Amino acid sequence: MAVHVTSLTLSHFRSHLRTRMVLDGRIVVLAGANGAGKTNILEAVSLLSPGRGLRRAAPDEIARRPQALGWKLRAEIAGAEGLRLIETWAEPGAARQVRIDDKTAPQIALGNVMSMLWLTPQMDRLWIEGAEGRRRFLDRMVLSFEPDHAAQVLSYEKAMRERNRLLRDGVTNGGWYGALEAQMAQAGARISANRIATLAILARHADPDGPFPVADLTLEGAAPDGAAELAQALAEGRGRDMTAGRSLIGPHRTDLGAVWAAKGMPAAQCSTGEQKALLISLVLANARALAAERNTQPVLLLDELAAHLDAARRSALYDILCDLGVQAFLTGTGPELFTDLGPRAQHFYISEDEGISQMEEVTP
Repeated sequence: MAVHVTSLTLSHFRSHLRTRMVLDGRIVVLAGANGAGKTNILEAVSLLSPGRGLRRAAPDEIARRPQALGWKLRAEIAGAEGLRLIETWAEPGAARQVRIDDKTAPQIALGNVMSMLWLTPQMDRLWIEGAEGRRRFLDRMVLSFEPDHAAQVLSYEKAMRERNRLLRDGVTNGGWYGALEAQMAQAGARISANRIATLAILARHADPDGPFPVADLTLEGAAPDGAAELAQALAEGRGRDMTAGRSLIGPHRTDLGAVWAAKGMPAAQCSTGEQKALLISLVLANARALAAERNTQPVLLLDELAAHLDAARRSALYDILCDLGVQAFLTGTGPELFTDLGPRAQHFYISEDEGISQMEEVTP
């Protein structure tokens, strides 16, 4: 079943003083000039999922200026379980809060309501920059299949931070490390297994005959297989880790490798356009896999994507998204980029007046 946002209200969220959208599950087109507030809407939607959103902003960075009164989002989500209500907000100087169906919930619980994937212009260099960004990209795909993955990552990182503190403090008593390494090993083994399983699922649902190139994916620098093996490796590596002041082995060191399958070319050596096409191919494979193996669909956030595709690929992408039945949020500076979608999408025009974003639904 296609999960989709049916309504979204932004209050004091960046450039949006108060904006409300009523949506029917079709693709959502957001057109308008640069700086009008289009990406702010995508960021708001991204915060309906676990984590810090597509900009990875701290809560205080999101609040509308100069008032800095805090911010709030309210959304209704239609899915297999009926209509769900998500509210998330942050008061000045406070952590982000979440309520699901009027009950306080941890952020990781959002992963049980819907899956979400995004591509932003900042991700154009994903294949050539640091491994951290590729791990985040991979883990969001994993999360779409395994909502518990976020809890495993949090458990692993919490234990690792404590272990790193012991290492920096020069603690040598093995008793202090045992429990932390056991926690890292249990969570780390789950993390690695989830990642490996997700790559196998994506490979099954790649489309080698489609308009976007298929990538062969691998985990590089992978952690030892199994909890017992990882625990042993951590124990044996304490001396080396103490010298470095941090943990040097584990799933936090894993990298996502990608090779353009048809050409045998590493993604890092492809052109910028080819690298983006590989990312699009992965997102589409993820959506196909969820439909086939989980009977659900992710919400897709595709920021300024249309402008970087030629007309043929742009039209092909729109057809694929419509055939998949996903709710995708697309942004672009001009409505002409979305002409091929026509009534298959809801079209909104975003403008800015004295620093406040304004929204109008338009007929294509």
